[in-house]
Amino acid sequence: MKKLQVTAKMTRREGVPLTDAAKHARALSRRPFAPGAHGPESRTRLTDYGKQLREKQKAKRLYGLNERQFANVFDEVSKKKGNTGEMLVQELEARLDNVVYRAGFAKTRPAARQAVSHAHFMVNGKKLNIPSYRVRSGDVISVRENKKAKGNLKGAEEVLSKKENLSWLAIDAKTLSAKVTGRPTGVELQQPFDAKMIVEFYSR
Repeated sequence: MKKLQVTAKMTRREGVPLTDAAKHARALSRRPFAPGAHGPESRTRLTDYGKQLREKQKAKRLYGLNERQFANVFDEVSKKKGNTGEMLVQELEARLDNVVYRAGFAKTRPAARQAVSHAHFMVNGKKLNIPSYRVRSGDVISVRENKKAKGNLKGAEEVLSKKENLSWLAIDAKTLSAKVTGRPTGVELQQPFDAKMIVEFYSR
């Protein structure tokens, strides 16, 4: 499967930082308009379809999914009872690479995805290298012992000890682990994209 690389140009296209990488924020600050020769002077007015498409693209790129992966997640939640937009965000947040990022084990989602792919983490004591794995309440994600003093994880205990826990994720800085205690709700569901418009996009 072709690796999806999130670029600063994508960030400018979507109008929001797609990763926490400093260069993305700088690119958006210096050139807060879409890439291309006519970006600064563009007067194009998006149709409703165009607006919905842009929101879907934001979410897809933010979480590092390709078109098929994102459509599969939406198809899965659309078959369930409840608020489809909220459930979509919850499923995206439950991806193992995102949980590693949210826990503070990686500075960006791409970095978290790479670390998971390189088998730096365990889930419930078992090595796992599938970024798209969906965690459940009660799951414990931990750094493998032989990876704790390497790369970005070196000195992670001090960083994590100062990190504020999310309501659905309990972080243990001493053991470099995080326990899933539920699912994001309320303000934790707020993202730099409109989930309702994504639902409308797929409901055309």
